[in-house]
Amino acid sequence: MAEKQHLNLIFIGHVDHGKSTTVGRLMYATGAVSEQDMNKLKEEAKALGKSTFEFAFVMDQLKEERERGVTIDIAHKDFQTPRYYFTIIDAPGHRDFVKNMITGASQADAAVLVCSAQEGIQAQTREHAQLAKVLGIGQLIVGVNKMDAVNYDVEKYNAVKSQLTSFLQTIGYDTSKILFVPYSAIQGDNVKEKSDKMAWYNGPTLLAALDTITPPLKLTDKPLRLPIQDVYTISGFGTVPVGRVESGVMKPGDQVIIMPGGVKTEIKSIEMHHQQLQKAEPGDNVGFNIKNIDKKDIHRGDVIGPVSNPPTVADEFVGQIIVLNHPTAIAPGYTPVFHIHTMQIAATITEIIEKKDPKTGATLQKNPEFIKTGDAAVIRVKPSKPVVVEKSSDFSRLGRFAIRDMGQTVAAGVVIDVVKKA
Repeated sequence: MAEKQHLNLIFIGHVDHGKSTTVGRLMYATGAVSEQDMNKLKEEAKALGKSTFEFAFVMDQLKEERERGVTIDIAHKDFQTPRYYFTIIDAPGHRDFVKNMITGASQADAAVLVCSAQEGIQAQTREHAQLAKVLGIGQLIVGVNKMDAVNYDVEKYNAVKSQLTSFLQTIGYDTSKILFVPYSAIQGDNVKEKSDKMAWYNGPTLLAALDTITPPLKLTDKPLRLPIQDVYTISGFGTVPVGRVESGVMKPGDQVIIMPGGVKTEIKSIEMHHQQLQKAEPGDNVGFNIKNIDKKDIHRGDVIGPVSNPPTVADEFVGQIIVLNHPTAIAPGYTPVFHIHTMQIAATITEIIEKKDPKTGATLQKNPEFIKTGDAAVIRVKPSKPVVVEKSSDFSRLGRFAIRDMGQTVAAGVVIDVVKKA
């Protein structure tokens, strides 16, 4: 049997609309979580007086494990459909969810936007969907969850669907290409099996909808770029960084350089899902062992590339942004936190080069004094220290960023030019 193609999936949407429950239900439906595990979680949930939460517990176990510092067995978060092998990015429902979502969105091939049939669009529904769009997730499946809470009413579904359709169109999605699936994560209706309670719906189940995703083009012909997510020290192995190959191919024996530090080393071995790999390709989330490098010399946000073609280190860069949500206005001198691939760094907007029409891209004004919510602009950015960024036209995933401040996502954008560090 041919190896199934691996895709990264992110679940987005408002906090109580059932992302965790949906993921738990999908994992149970595909056999990634056994009946036995499910019963154990049911008991735990019952003991805590949260009897309908067993599916959410599947995902929240991960969060617990993280908080306890136990290494996570990635298998917890993987499931297979007839066509694909999916890894779910980041446990949802976290209070830092948006922060994680930005790192996640920069790695996701597609997103499932979960929206409750009972409540419709909420603040985070909007924020997450806008971020997904700006961060380049072109493929979206919309799950209208909690159909059981509205008695499987077609009118309720249609109302939420039309609300979502017009919203997604305003942020630039082509809704003719988006599948909308009514389902109930708690009851399991329309997740794996068609439900007679929604005989009015003739589209695919949620699981079948996932198999309609188009896999991304693999940037295997470009030089290796791998942003580091975490670094572990494992006894008997030494230093093991973890991250996702964004472009190129990585093989044991490769001579690599870690930027911005400039440390050179050799890849000793690579593994994914506890199996040794002879090569890692774009989309693979891998751990790899490197020669003679101390954990302190390598950090989250560093990027690995070939010695012959090192990742670009920027002193400053030019970005095109959309201001999603700023209480007042953004003016030159503003220093929020930029999230770029796996890196978080304070950076100053030193110049607003021009304001653009968000719909047409036409220039509206050169060097405006400020920009506010809803505006699109080209800005010059000076990071507080050199950071690896690439033009989004060269390496799309290393050229996207989000700007956060005051606990919210202020703006998101793409890198259009880089001033290299001398």
